[in-house]
Amino acid sequence: MKQYVQQFLEFLTAEKGFSTNTRDAYQNDLNQLMTFLAPRLGSNATSDGWSKTTRAMLSDYVMELRDRDYAPTTVARKIAAAKSFFNFLVNEALVTEDPTEDLASPKVGRPLPKHLSHQEVELLLAQPDKKGASPDGLRDKALLQLVYATGMRVTEMISLDVGDVNLESGMVRCMGKGSKERIIPMHQEAVAVIDTYVRQGRPGLLRSILEPALFLNRRGQRLTRQGFWLILKNYAAEAGFRSKITPHVLRHSFATHMLRGGAPLRNVQELLGHANISTTQVYTHLTSDHVRQEYDKAHPRAT
Repeated sequence: MKQYVQQFLEFLTAEKGFSTNTRDAYQNDLNQLMTFLAPRLGSNATSDGWSKTTRAMLSDYVMELRDRDYAPTTVARKIAAAKSFFNFLVNEALVTEDPTEDLASPKVGRPLPKHLSHQEVELLLAQPDKKGASPDGLRDKALLQLVYATGMRVTEMISLDVGDVNLESGMVRCMGKGSKERIIPMHQEAVAVIDTYVRQGRPGLLRSILEPALFLNRRGQRLTRQGFWLILKNYAAEAGFRSKITPHVLRHSFATHMLRGGAPLRNVQELLGHANISTTQVYTHLTSDHVRQEYDKAHPRAT
């Protein structure tokens, strides 16, 4: 059974262009499914085990997920992974029937993305100043400024090389999902902060002139996603935020503030690297709420 899963994972990477993180998520979900099916398939738990998998087995799997108090979004994701996998098996003629065809997923309302206010963003961006002109302080200031200035994903941020940032034109080139390249403008404050980091901060972290990464850790290596999360977590705590602040919260704040400032939805879609505009449209609910609040405060007959 693992052989077919491996073929599917290779398909996701080579044909669909999925990132390593997405591929790993599929692998974890399918490994969990295999663990559940193994005792039920018995001697059939071989490479041919998937053809012996029944709709009833998968229904039991969904029931177990719910009994273990998984969130509806998590259950829906695991079902989606199984559906994608069996669709692949059918298309590759590795099985003849798809037992997930009528398998129902829990209805999941799309949550509105969490974002910070302008004041909260300013408070967060000011935290690295406490470290003065130290190499990691300058790096952290550049990190936070750049993610809020561009709305880039954390994986896109840490993948940047020095050559991807053009300080003269104020543009940054990043590789998004599906290996799609996009060019994003930066405001002058972000350009100045990054310039200071490149000239004064990065040399203090650099261990090898052959290292191309823009953002380095204290060992002179490319900063990891976990490293960035930890940096942000610490600054959020220092700023006094009680709720969890993730890199995606800054991305959401960028999108929300751009739309509230009058940026067209299509432009924000391109800046975020969304393949489908429906993904970007979730932010219009946030801006609509803001418009309603401003209306209620301003109109003399509003209650």
